[in-house]
Amino acid sequence: MSTPDLFSAAGHTSPGDLPAANAPLAVRMRPRELGEVAGQEHVLKAGSPLRRLLDPQAPGSPSSIILFGPPGTGKTTLAYLIARTSGRKFVELSAVSAGVKDVRAVVDQARRDLATSGTETVLFVDEVHRFSKSQQDALLPSVENRIVTLVAATTENPSFSVISPLLSRSLLLTLQPLSDDAVASLIDRALADDRGYGGDLAIEDAAREMIVRLAGSDGRKSLTILEAAAGTSQARGAKEISVADVEESIDEAAVRYDKTGDMHYDVISAFIKSMRGSDVDAALHYLARMVVAGEDPRFIARRIVICASEDVGMADPTALTTAVAAYEAVAFLGMPEARIPLAQAVVHIATAPKSNAAYLAIDAAIADIKRGKAGSVPFHLRDAHYSGAKDLGHGLGYQYSHNHPHGIAAQEYLPESLADARYYEPTSHGHERDITARMQAIERYLRPGGSKTEA
Repeated sequence: MSTPDLFSAAGHTSPGDLPAANAPLAVRMRPRELGEVAGQEHVLKAGSPLRRLLDPQAPGSPSSIILFGPPGTGKTTLAYLIARTSGRKFVELSAVSAGVKDVRAVVDQARRDLATSGTETVLFVDEVHRFSKSQQDALLPSVENRIVTLVAATTENPSFSVISPLLSRSLLLTLQPLSDDAVASLIDRALADDRGYGGDLAIEDAAREMIVRLAGSDGRKSLTILEAAAGTSQARGAKEISVADVEESIDEAAVRYDKTGDMHYDVISAFIKSMRGSDVDAALHYLARMVVAGEDPRFIARRIVICASEDVGMADPTALTTAVAAYEAVAFLGMPEARIPLAQAVVHIATAPKSNAAYLAIDAAIADIKRGKAGSVPFHLRDAHYSGAKDLGHGLGYQYSHNHPHGIAAQEYLPESLADARYYEPTSHGHERDITARMQAIERYLRPGGSKTEA
C-alpha cells in the first residue's frame, strides 16, 4: 500500500489535475492557459520575464518571482499556470499556517525529485508577508540554488514585508486591479463555459453591472457573488439571474469571501481620520468594516498604536498603554474575540483629548539634525568614566540634578549652537495642561535669568 506523499498535505497539484465538479465556481473557472487570464497584459506580453518563466529553457528565466497586487487579480492562477505550462510539480503553502519545518520538508522533497527524476517544482507561497524573518530565511538557499522555482504572493508592499535577501533574489511583478470589462468577461465566461453553467443560465445586464460594482476589481469575488446569485436563481426555477437574485445573495457572499476589505486603503484612512477627529461612532464603523472583511487584526492594532502616539500623545499618555495592550491581546486571543480589545482601544483614542505636539517635536528635531544643526555635546555632559576623560575636560562642572532643589540643576543641556531651540510645544488639551505648567516651572529653575525663545 502506498503512503501519501508530503504534497498531499502541502497542496500538491499535478499540472493535469482538474478541480472537482463540486468545487467553488472560482476554483473550477481557474484559467487553464494564459489566454484565459483576465487583465495583467503588462506582465504577460511576449518576451516578458513571466513568459520566460513559463519556459524553463528560456534564457534569462528567473528562479523566483514575487507577485504583488490586490486580491482576486490572479496571483494563484499565474503560479499554477507556470507549473502547468512548463510541466513542473506545483506545491502550495499558505504562510498563515505553514512553518519553517513545512518549508524545509517541501524543499527536501523537491531536491529528491530533481535528483531522481529531473522533475522541477514550483513552490507557491500565498500571503508571504505573513512569514516571519526566519521562515523567509529558510527559502533563500533553495531559491539561490534553483532547487525550487518560488512564486510568492502578497497583498502588502514587499519592500516592507519581505526580507531584503529574498527580494534581491526575486523578480517583483506588480499586478493591477481588474478593469470592469475584465470582471464582466469573467462572469460571461463562467456562464457559458462547461466548467461553470454551460449556457444554462443567462444574466440581466443590470445584474451583471451590479456584480461588477460589488466585486470591486476582484475576479474571485465576482465569481463568488455570481455563484451565490446563480444558486438563488436556480432555486426559484429561473433561467436568468436578476438584480433581486444578486441582492438576496450578496450579504452571504460579501461576508464570506471579502478577506482583505473593500477599498482597503480608503477604509483604513477613514478609520485613522475618524479616531483623530474624535468621532467614536465613525471609528467603530470603519473598525467593523475591517473586522467583517477579515482584515488582519494585527494590521488594525498597529494603526491604533500609531494613532495613540501621533494624535493623542501626551494629552492622554494612557492611550498608548491601552493601544499596546490591545495589540498584545490580539496576539494571544485571535479573532473573533480580538475585536473586543480593538474596540476598547478605538473608543479610548477617539474620545481622548488630542495633541500631536510630541509627533511635531521629534520631526522638528530630526529636521534640525538633517540641516546640520547638531553641534558639539557640552563638555560637562560628556562621558567622564574612562581613563583620561577628565584630562580632556569631560564632565567638568557637571551638576547632579538630584543634589538640587526640585531635582533640577541649572545648566545647559543642548549644544551651544542650539541653545535657544524649542521643539516640544504642549497644547492646553488634557494632561498637557499640567505639562505646560510644569515646563514653565522647570524653565524658571533651569534659566533663572530668562527662558528660551523659539529657534
